[in-house]
Amino acid sequence: MACCVTCGAELHPDRARKYDYCTAQACQERNLTGLTMVAIGMNKAAEEFMILDEDTRADLASGKYRDQRRGSFGPPAPAGGPRPPAGQPQPAARPVRPRPRPPSPARPRWTPSQERLALLYNSQGLRPAEIAAKLGVSSHLVTQIILAAKNRGKA
Repeated sequence: MACCVTCGAELHPDRARKYDYCTAQACQERNLTGLTMVAIGMNKAAEEFMILDEDTRADLASGKYRDQRRGSFGPPAPAGGPRPPAGQPQPAARPVRPRPRPPSPARPRWTPSQERLALLYNSQGLRPAEIAAKLGVSSHLVTQIILAAKNRGKA
């Protein structure tokens, strides 16, 4: 049987599942701790708050609650480099603009032999799921192969 860590009284089994102290006023005042809350979403219509526990910490670290409208949390980090000594004015930071990527040539995610087989099976009346099972790819990819071939006039 579990006992209270403060006064040593026996704990009811249901209470012992969650707490290690009894319901006496003195024990509650000594052992009760507050919950840490975190605001994860605020807008004009509502605010969302959660209890900061291990699961919520992991979700926050993984980026589950990041702002979809911005690339990251908070203001941009200051650019690195040497800083002037204390007392001297710091130069104004220039905004860092990402370089545009050159366009990559569009290439299909399947091989020519996969395309030939998918089109052959499709002409035989097999469904995309059946073709996918034969080729070892997803049915979505088979559908993409067939649609791309139809757009090029091959099917």
